Amino acid sequence: MHNEHLPDMQYLQQVLLEMLAIPCPTGFTDGIVRYVAEHLDQMGVAYELTRRGTIRATLPGRQNSPDRAIASHLDTVGAMVGEIKDNGRLKLAPVGCWSSRFAEGSRVSVFTESGCFRGSVLPLMASGHAFNTEVDTLPVSWDTIELRLDIPTGSRADTERHGVGVGDFVAFDPLPEFTSNGFISARHLDNKAGAAAMLTAIKYVVDSGRTLPMDCHPLFTITEETGSGAAGALPWDVSEFVGVDIAPVAPGQSSTEHAVTLCMQDSSGPYDYHLSRHLLRLCQRDEIPVRRDLFRYYHSDAESAVRSGNDTRVALIAFGTDATHGYERTHRDSLEALTRLLIAYVFSPPVFEHDDRDNAPLEHFHLQTDADMPLSSETPLPPLEKIFACGNDEN
Repeated sequence: MHNEHLPDMQYLQQVLLEMLAIPCPTGFTDGIVRYVAEHLDQMGVAYELTRRGTIRATLPGRQNSPDRAIASHLDTVGAMVGEIKDNGRLKLAPVGCWSSRFAEGSRVSVFTESGCFRGSVLPLMASGHAFNTEVDTLPVSWDTIELRLDIPTGSRADTERHGVGVGDFVAFDPLPEFTSNGFISARHLDNKAGAAAMLTAIKYVVDSGRTLPMDCHPLFTITEETGSGAAGALPWDVSEFVGVDIAPVAPGQSSTEHAVTLCMQDSSGPYDYHLSRHLLRLCQRDEIPVRRDLFRYYHSDAESAVRSGNDTRVALIAFGTDATHGYERTHRDSLEALTRLLIAYVFSPPVFEHDDRDNAPLEHFHLQTDADMPLSSETPLPPLEKIFACGNDEN
């Protein structure tokens, strides 16, 4: 791809840095929704908001039905105040599925009815001078950590007088760092990096002035970390849905921080064969570095859209990230590859020219095999008559 066709990576990095500064655990997403909506306003992209705040935008194309959607979630993992303890400190309940191991040692903000308070998440035995090696005997559990607020308190009543209550949201500091060699480290790259890539792809489409082959609906969802995600977010006749999310880079995985990942299967099962191969062909055509991977403990917006009853083809593309749901790290290479694939996809023709919701042609359902592919064993079985005849001879 020529330089003039590359996405604006400076824009992506600036948007990502700004998004990381906005606290938004699931259930506390109004600020990040307003931020994304303002960027869409600046680009002149039409959108609507659901009651809870999912953004449903539209990039018009020559065909408006059936159409396609791309989706990224804005919510992150975090916590809530689960209990105010007798010593005035707070017990935490996680928001989203993540380990307390990654919460220990974090600086956080607690959003209460009376304002925002700062604090630190600590193990119950937090002082080596007081507990010596006993510190290392604590198990990894949300029950063995507590939140120490930076307020004068020594009792439940003291903390309550400051306006702190059960159910207050706790947001963990992102600690972003962008290095000169392209690495990007921060909490909550899942999925603010994916959302930044989507905004960058949208900006490319708008700046190009070109018409898409079919309507594309960028979705920014707000409850993916707790499972519902894109459920109920598709009022259109969407025949193709591509989710944008994070890809774990770890032993046993194929993903890398220097390519886009195409997820072939996650906890919900395989993704659509035809849409996934369409994306692979786009990568081959445009020389976009890509990896294929399976995610064992993973759900996505694309999966939630199908689970809620939508009859749509779904695929999942992702940026490779080390230490997902911890102190995450990706690379500019992966975000650029992801954005290039998004751009290639929205400008590509439909996977099937005729893919009506209630009348899919039978021709669609014989294309997973090649005409020359052997479909039976090359070792012939003996006729049943011979098998039974041998049995009779023995008698």
